[in-house]
Amino acid sequence: MKGHIGSLVLLAATIAGILTCVLLAAPFLAPLTWALVLAVAAAPLHAGLEARLKQPSLAAAASVLIVLLVVAVPAAFVVGRLLEEAVSSIALVQAAVSSGALQRLLDAHPAIAPVGTWIEQRVDLSAVMTALTTWASNFGASFAKGSVVQVLQIVLTFYLLFYCLRDRRAAGRLLKDWMPLTHAETRLIVGRVIDAVHAIIYGTVAVAAVQGALGGLMFWILGLPTPLLWGLVMGLLSIVPVLGSFVVWIPAAMFLALDGSWGKAAVLVVWGAVVVGGIDNILRPMFVGGRLRLHTVPAFISIVGGLVLFGASGFILGPLAVTVTILLLEIWRARDETVPPEKGNDGSSGDRRQAPLQPR
Repeated sequence: MKGHIGSLVLLAATIAGILTCVLLAAPFLAPLTWALVLAVAAAPLHAGLEARLKQPSLAAAASVLIVLLVVAVPAAFVVGRLLEEAVSSIALVQAAVSSGALQRLLDAHPAIAPVGTWIEQRVDLSAVMTALTTWASNFGASFAKGSVVQVLQIVLTFYLLFYCLRDRRAAGRLLKDWMPLTHAETRLIVGRVIDAVHAIIYGTVAVAAVQGALGGLMFWILGLPTPLLWGLVMGLLSIVPVLGSFVVWIPAAMFLALDGSWGKAAVLVVWGAVVVGGIDNILRPMFVGGRLRLHTVPAFISIVGGLVLFGASGFILGPLAVTVTILLLEIWRARDETVPPEKGNDGSSGDRRQAPLQPR
């Protein structure tokens, strides 16, 4: 009896300790997530540096410096430029609405004039543009105020990245020892997580970045306003399953056609459909293959739900959570299939079930 009470107390204390650790780690979820993602992405680079430098700490520091130069410096430039283009783009649309240029453009095309009238009756475009301008100004001010927090998170991310790279082998051994799974099952989960991260980074983010860059480049060549902003929007839309960059370039091509620039509209349609849309079919199989084993529907739910639940880091955590959960269910199923069945009346087992789940 005394032993059972002691076990219950130990169990309660362990659960309380785990919950406390989760609460303590919650504020660091985003930096830790991005540090792990960057560690997976930089693993080949770090392995090469470690082999040459022979010093784990020095190799980790060099890897962090290279990742910082490749990721953080360009991102800082792009963010500042995007804020400027967002404000100027909203001001441009507001000026077109206030001056009546948009209405004149619609009136010049009787076929779509009823659409403009319908929108005008139900939406006060001038008020909407004013609200967007106010929001953009407030967002820029709040971004500037929160820049200290953002800088601290970035510093913390690269601080954690150093230890993720330097101590990755020790962390792997600790994970194998403490996971309530066999070593084969643990290797399978770690491998699936690494595959998912690679698929998300190279097959989703990299492809979306290429699509956004190609779309923004054509916007710039055709003289459309704020090409960097619209390139980013096309890249973000390319990430979300079902949606895509066409949500941006089709309306832009329609605007060019209404403005009489039929040649530019045709170029944009051909570029968007053939180049921007076709690059996805070329690059995604090369980068992803069968690594991200998710159907379109659960992939969509995991990405959008992850963003709602965890913020920006949910883009990684959502698909990872779904991927690992599916794999755990597979492990349970494989274990159940290896349980010896009850013998029949004739004494035979009749066991025709599959072999245990093996790491791929």
